[in-house]
Amino acid sequence: MLKAMFGGRTMPGLSPKDAVEKAAAGEITLVDVRDPGELAMSGKAEGALNIPLAVIRMQADPRSPDYHPDLDTSKPVAVYCASGARSSMAAQVFEGFGFDVSNIGGLGHWQMAGGKITRG
Repeated sequence: MLKAMFGGRTMPGLSPKDAVEKAAAGEITLVDVRDPGELAMSGKAEGALNIPLAVIRMQADPRSPDYHPDLDTSKPVAVYCASGARSSMAAQVFEGFGFDVSNIGGLGHWQMAGGKITRG
């Protein structure tokens, strides 16, 4: 229903390496869907927004008063978590709200593709 209303789609084939390059160029919004405690332990991808999976429906919905101000439905989104499972669920939510979205897997995939990690 929401997909029909907003027309989102999952972007095929965006690899972690592609995501690193596009994030550096400002062409995508990178979203970490892990909990804050996980970020405190391992850091996050440089430039990533942290929107935990538990609140993704509220913060990714452009109609919600809790919509994250740094999201833009006209800009592609790449999501990741620890392994790729939660980011897969998050990608479906983003897609339902009209975002072009890619699941790039886990933070380790980002790091192996040359992406920088920030802590603190």
